[in-house]
Amino acid sequence: MDKLIPAPDLAAKRRPLFAGESADYARARQALLAEEIEVRRHLSRVADQRGALPPGPVIEKDYRFLDAKGAELKLIDLFGPHDTLVTYFWMYGPERKRPCPMCTNFLGPLDANDIMQKVALKVLGRSPVARQLEFARERGWAALEFLQTVGDDYAGDQGLLTPDGEFPSLVVFRRDGDTVRLFWAGEILGEMADPNQDGRGAPDMAPLWNILDITPAGRDAKWYPKLDY
Repeated sequence: MDKLIPAPDLAAKRRPLFAGESADYARARQALLAEEIEVRRHLSRVADQRGALPPGPVIEKDYRFLDAKGAELKLIDLFGPHDTLVTYFWMYGPERKRPCPMCTNFLGPLDANDIMQKVALKVLGRSPVARQLEFARERGWAALEFLQTVGDDYAGDQGLLTPDGEFPSLVVFRRDGDTVRLFWAGEILGEMADPNQDGRGAPDMAPLWNILDITPAGRDAKWYPKLDY
């Protein structure tokens, strides 16, 4: 591995975009830039470590899903031409009048064809596909593919169903010949949150929060997105 230049040395190459900044601002911004470079490097290390995970467990259970045409599919059928399958189980079970606003906020930016060029991406829910698609049309989503889980084993086996309701799940699978293996799943729990933080994962996958993080006020600990404003 090539030796990395210390982040403060790279930050010293900073070129201000606008004239008139104070010495205090310049000094603080350069120090922050060094930290941003370190974050970039840490994210790269985490991605490399994730990519180097040993083969995950084989998914032995015969989970089934219904597509928009009512066809029953196996988990391996969801890969299509890809060897990697990214799934998001969202909180839109039949008992909910409307989907979870946080799930909705997460899915909106994924409604693009770019991701599907590299991996299979499927949204899984307990509601009938027609009901999920009705909401998708309301939001103007066109690229996301929705499936209904057959029964509650898929969600139940992950502990996503509780007396208080259902929880979301982001899981990545890898095809290994004729079998499917777990590659990675989000496993940061609420009880793992730091003081005054929610139990968000790392890296945070939702663009909303990343944008708010670069604003003066940052994240509002008491504010969450809604379906309607």
